[in-house]
Amino acid sequence: MKAANEAPGGGRLKIGFILARSFTLSAFALFVDTLRLASDEIDRSGRVLADWQVLASTRHLITSSCGVQVAPTSDFVDPRELNYIVVVGGLLNNEFPVDSETVSYLKRAAACKVPLIGVCTGTFILAEAGLMKYHRTCVSWLHYQAFRQRFPDHDVRADRLFNLDQARGSCAGGSSAADMAASIVRLHISNKAERNALEVLQIEKARSPSDIQPRRPPFIECKNPRLKAALIIMENHVDNKLSIPKLAASVGLSRRQLERLFREETKNSPALVYLRVRLERAKRLLMQTKAPMIEIAIEVGFENASHFSKVFHKTFGQPPSKFRSEISN
Repeated sequence: MKAANEAPGGGRLKIGFILARSFTLSAFALFVDTLRLASDEIDRSGRVLADWQVLASTRHLITSSCGVQVAPTSDFVDPRELNYIVVVGGLLNNEFPVDSETVSYLKRAAACKVPLIGVCTGTFILAEAGLMKYHRTCVSWLHYQAFRQRFPDHDVRADRLFNLDQARGSCAGGSSAADMAASIVRLHISNKAERNALEVLQIEKARSPSDIQPRRPPFIECKNPRLKAALIIMENHVDNKLSIPKLAASVGLSRRQLERLFREETKNSPALVYLRVRLERAKRLLMQTKAPMIEIAIEVGFENASHFSKVFHKTFGQPPSKFRSEISN
């Protein structure tokens, strides 16, 4: 296998894009435009230092989730001609986001040791093909539970923006697609090319893989990145199956350090904040669904509806049944 920063044949950085049915246009556009602006001086759009193609098994237009269509620019090429293959996903309600020929091509690329990247829900496509099992996967907090349900034996997290190694990459989507593309530009082309692309895109600085997704429970104001990460992880484990020591380890702290951080930033212990996160999820379920009380209780980590009702009442001043009836009236 070639070195991670060596282009095939020693030439330009070459990337092939595979767009799923109902793909996310913004993630694709930010990724490819970062390459375009890094490839040439200022905004000339020449393919001097990088090249890219939209690969597909047919030349049929591919419709994005917003309705805009993109035409493939190439049939499937020898994957060894590419530095990366980037799979851009989108809506999860499409049973067949790509065809079987595309899946076969991705498996052939993996066998050829070509790095594969899943952007947005492109990670689901790679995982469904059996290509993410032994790699850490980064997904959006929005899709974390769906990924866990479909691929329970995969290593996945939803607190970071993206993850990239020599074999696989994954990205939460949205603006983080530009951050991942910038890291690839910096690795394969130069810091100057990365800076040129970001300045034209009006992005002050690319975020790193260790940066935290901009998501937190609405009842807590915080700026500390480790606290933000801990809160996202709590939201992704409202079934209460994550111990505080494990939570601390997941953000690179000891239990004592995590306790101190929460006391300083929130004036509460991690356990109490975790309970509040679970109860806030219960409130949303009470407002947005007609699920029986026992189902909601179990989903947010209580063994029975009675205990759930008691804790809910103590926290919010009324039982969940009254809260639901007032919301519906």
